[in-house]
Amino acid sequence: MDPSMIIEWLIKSIILVLIMTGGFAYVTLMERKVLARMQVRIGPNRAGPGGALQPIADAVKLIFKEELIPANANKLIFIIAPIITVIPALVITAVIPWGGTINLFGREVALNLAADLNVGVLWILSVTSISVYGITLAGWSSNNKYAMLGGLRATAQMISYELALGLAYVGPILLAGSMRLSDIVNAQRSVPFMVYQPLAFIIFVLSALAEINRAPFDMPEAEQELTAGYHTEYSGMKFALFFMAEYIKMIAVSMIGSTLFLGGCQWPFSADALGGLMGPLQLVGKTILSMFVIIWFRATLPRIRYDHLMALGWKVAFPVALLNVVLTAVLIVLIGG
Repeated sequence: MDPSMIIEWLIKSIILVLIMTGGFAYVTLMERKVLARMQVRIGPNRAGPGGALQPIADAVKLIFKEELIPANANKLIFIIAPIITVIPALVITAVIPWGGTINLFGREVALNLAADLNVGVLWILSVTSISVYGITLAGWSSNNKYAMLGGLRATAQMISYELALGLAYVGPILLAGSMRLSDIVNAQRSVPFMVYQPLAFIIFVLSALAEINRAPFDMPEAEQELTAGYHTEYSGMKFALFFMAEYIKMIAVSMIGSTLFLGGCQWPFSADALGGLMGPLQLVGKTILSMFVIIWFRATLPRIRYDHLMALGWKVAFPVALLNVVLTAVLIVLIGG
């Protein structure tokens, strides 16, 4: 294998991790500012110009907070659980295409930051299913009944909505005829798949919110019932890792939704425009817009009851997603025939 390729992959992986971890910090600021504006408040405005340094202040505070481990906790799993939660959130976006190619020091460099797998959608489904282990183990290892209940809620919720989420991915796969994300993006050069797959898009949005435990589906963290849910006993940087995982997953699902349904880096303009920079600009713009909508949901919708949450997943989202797959397959066969 060419050593320069290994170096390129290493550099791209480092850039991806830096983008996701740096992005997480300022997504928290974006959320606080947007929520403040929607609720007629000011939001963070003391640390730096307009509150721009607030994420750094929060990070410094968390670094110096005391780390506590309950006396009867399973200490090894208690420490490992936040790591298991945050790593899948970081690597899930490795297959997202950012655009075409740019000329860097006389060499054409592809803007796929890490990998262009021919089973990219399968990679996303596989990696997202891992993060449930970290949340479940965090609740169990804490030796706390509230944390345990939060972990069990998260397990049931995430497994239930993974089925509908996986079926929502099938529509774009059938239309593009490929599980490679670059092929799915290229198939949307003229019309995004959201136009052809509105049901799949709605199911994706609902299921993604449930998967990342965002309002109105933030049941594992229902503070009125479970104190703080699965991370009740966590403090300091271990708590920060759970916090980081939630917001990185928020960025990740926004990027995935933009890629599968909104044309990704190839719509409405070609990714090769502006010397190859149009692709990343379009993807980042759609990702920010998607995150704004997720924050908007939090500001608008109340948390629903847990039995309603599970009923929505099993009795509505899953059957509708399955029906959408069948209709899409039939229409493709009839039109193709």
